[in-house]
Formats: sequence, C-alpha cells, structure tokens
Amino acid sequence: EEVWYLRRNSVQNKIQLKAYGKINLGLDVIRKREDGYHDLDMIMQTVNVYDDIIITKTESSNEIRVVTDKEVLSNGKDNLAYMAAKMLFDEFAITQGVEIRINKRIPIAGGMAGGSADCAVTLKGINQMFALGLTQKELMERGVKLGADVPYCVMRGTALAEGIGEKLTRLPEVPKCYVLIGKPGINVSTKTAYENLNLEGIGKHPDIDGLIGAIRNNDLYAMASRMENVFEPGIIRQYPVIGNIKNLME
Repeated sequence: EEVWYLRRNSVQNKIQLKAYGKINLGLDVIRKREDGYHDLDMIMQTVNVYDDIIITKTESSNEIRVVTDKEVLSNGKDNLAYMAAKMLFDEFAITQGVEIRINKRIPIAGGMAGGSADCAVTLKGINQMFALGLTQKELMERGVKLGADVPYCVMRGTALAEGIGEKLTRLPEVPKCYVLIGKPGINVSTKTAYENLNLEGIGKHPDIDGLIGAIRNNDLYAMASRMENVFEPGIIRQYPVIGNIKNLME
C-alpha cells in the first residue's frame, strides 16, 4: 500500500483507502517558540485502528463534498479532508467533482491524529484518482501546510518527529506486539493539553534517546518501560479517569 501513490497509469472513479491512526510512544515538549508553537521530541507509531475513506467522482463540476458518519465532525470547508482535496484541485486545476466519505473508527480528540490521517489519505487518494504523479515527499511537503501531523500520516510507520512535528526521521520498526488503547468518554484537545502543561515545573523529561535506543535494539520491554508523555500528569490531574485506566492496565 505504501507504493501505490506512485502509479501514474490509471485514472479511477472510486477509491477506498484506510486512514491509520497513531500513538505517541514518547512525547516531550522542549520549549515554547516565539511564534507561539512548541518544539517537540516525539516518537510516533502507526497502529491498526483506521478510518475508511471512500473517494468517488461525481457529476458536479469542481465540487468537493465531504460526508461523515459522526454528527460531531464537520462536513464543511474546515474539515481537513476537504482542505486536502481543495489544495490539489486548485494546484492542478481539477474540474471534476468528488465526494469524500469518512467512516470514523479512530477515537476523536484522543491524540491519535484522526483528522490528520484523513487529510493525508485524501491527498494520496486525489493524487491517485487523477494520476497527478506526486511522490510521497511531495505529498508530505504539501501536507505540512495543512497540519503538523499530516506529513507523518503520509509517511506512517515508526518515526522521530522534531520541531512542531514536521521534521521526521524514520526509525526501525518496533517489535511486533499488541497495543491496548483505552479512550474514556471525554475529549482532550491539544489546546487543553498545553494549558495544563507547566514547562518550568517539569522535574523529569521523557527519555526519548533511551526510547530510540530500545527500538534500535528491538527490545520491547526496554521500549515499554521508557514510554512516557510529558502531558500526562497535567491531563490526569484534570481527568482522573485517565489515571484510573492506566493503573488498571498496568
């Protein structure tokens, strides 16, 4: 699946793709930048939880229509999938219409980059559907204009992300394992996570270098013992149920 976006020989009328979510094996915030963003060190990992994205050509000229199966999600121009399609439609002067149907499985507001994954797959799908010939690198360059996680969601796999998340270094695959994901009935936005983070008060930062070493050594137990997210203490203070779930899992 990671090479199909390079094919240039066929124009398709309907494409169904999987937009895979991710988890952060480790996440550290280094500093707040002058532009208001934060410099991060995080290790991201694709997991087998995905949204179904179905892109279909329509008779409507130059119309992009987004349909989702969750009322809480926008079907409008602020949906990242819409923005991805619009970007390529404008750049390549595409006059055909498309419908983008999103069947949601990735938990919403759970830090799993569901919107970014939908965006990345829409870029890939439009690229394939209209035989635009863009490479993975070119899709990633366009994706970063839509969101910091989008380039990673184009690339997938195991990766170190630096800067605001846009500087990516591919890492070896982690050892094969099962991942148990618990998502309580609360939504934690990125904005909320930062509001509960006291950078000056962080006594111990996650050991990202040690985590990378464990991954390179293919050592699952060493990797698991170093998994840490700098946002966790502040989020658990606000939402104790997350700490309860973590304790139950451990």
